[in-house]
Amino acid sequence: MFGYFALTGFIATIPAANWLIGNVGTTCVPNGPCLIPVGFGLMAPSGVLMIGLALVLRDVVQRTLGIGWSLGGIVMGAALSWSVAAPSLALASAAAFLFSELADTAVYTPLAKRRLITAVLASSLVGTAIDSALFLWLAFGSVALLPGLVLGKVWMVSMATLVLWLNRRRWQDTAA
Repeated sequence: MFGYFALTGFIATIPAANWLIGNVGTTCVPNGPCLIPVGFGLMAPSGVLMIGLALVLRDVVQRTLGIGWSLGGIVMGAALSWSVAAPSLALASAAAFLFSELADTAVYTPLAKRRLITAVLASSLVGTAIDSALFLWLAFGSVALLPGLVLGKVWMVSMATLVLWLNRRRWQDTAA
């Protein structure tokens, strides 16, 4: 049951991130993203609040339901993005998410059997780097916001991983 909750959350994070980018932020750039501060004087597109979480939820979905469900979740989330974001943003998001999730999966899968938390952190960092660079380039034609976007995702991945770690026994029992 926990896996299906994670899948639902995972799917929802993708359109939520795209909606945030166009609608919520302390600064909204004309024909660009809405931005939020993420620390150290850096700004990031507001969708960062969801994507860091999505990277961890994808790992939970793969562990509890399997890789097919996590890939299906990407497709569903990308499809839902078309209803809340401009087509160019939804397409950039879908492409970046697909490539980053495939890289994330390649790192997560071999590590997860031995060290769950290490697998989540390592795969999320790989996914963060690929997703951030590819998304910014495809959506806005620039990677100027890359440092802030990576930092924001690291904050969100860290918080989500902490929650996972604090609940790991219950989650691992459910995943078995």
